[in-house]
Amino acid sequence: MLAGLTVITDNLDYLLWGRAAAGQPGGVLLTLLMAFGAAALALPAGIALAGLAWRFPGAIRNTLYLWAEIIRGIPLIFVIFWLWYLLPLITGGDLPGALTVTLALAWFTTAAVMHSVLAGLRALPVGQYEAAQAQGFGVLQTLGWVLLPQTLRNTLPSLLGIFISLLKDTSLAFIVNVPELTTVAGQVNNRVQIYPAAIFVFTGVVYYLLCCGIEQLAKRWQFSQPAL
Repeated sequence: MLAGLTVITDNLDYLLWGRAAAGQPGGVLLTLLMAFGAAALALPAGIALAGLAWRFPGAIRNTLYLWAEIIRGIPLIFVIFWLWYLLPLITGGDLPGALTVTLALAWFTTAAVMHSVLAGLRALPVGQYEAAQAQGFGVLQTLGWVLLPQTLRNTLPSLLGIFISLLKDTSLAFIVNVPELTTVAGQVNNRVQIYPAAIFVFTGVVYYLLCCGIEQLAKRWQFSQPAL
């Protein structure tokens, strides 16, 4: 048991930061950078697409639904592979692996955010939209000032679940050898070739603590907001 802990303490810096001192972040640091980077892209994109689908029923909404269903119906690992091989063809050059995985995570998560936010918008009473229009609000003002604040508050549990899944999905970056937490844990295990249980139990505990930390921060933020 003590020897297993020694493996963790001897490699703790690498598991937490990778080679950040040399300009190559990895481990927990890179996991968080990819997760928050993908979330920063997916949240506004998903909200914007939900707003379009809410505002324009018919062809636009159906097209967005079809796109979201296709993305959600494909395993994330395939989305990562596709972008890994397609983006260099589109851009004409190689992109950093972490950036490619972040974009894949953002693209995948945007579809889930759109579905969640659109469901929240459609669940609001129609009278709220009509009352805002009667007060002289435009469509964008009604959406941004009246409907979306309530929707985001109501759908926070769903969005929280989406982003916790996003954090855990960063572990799929190991398939393209991006040195996030799961990848560096595997590298440490391959190097020492002993005590794999200690290494991967530690990895699982770190993911659990990160997910719990995000959940607690979201709850604190929710309770700090005034009632609508």
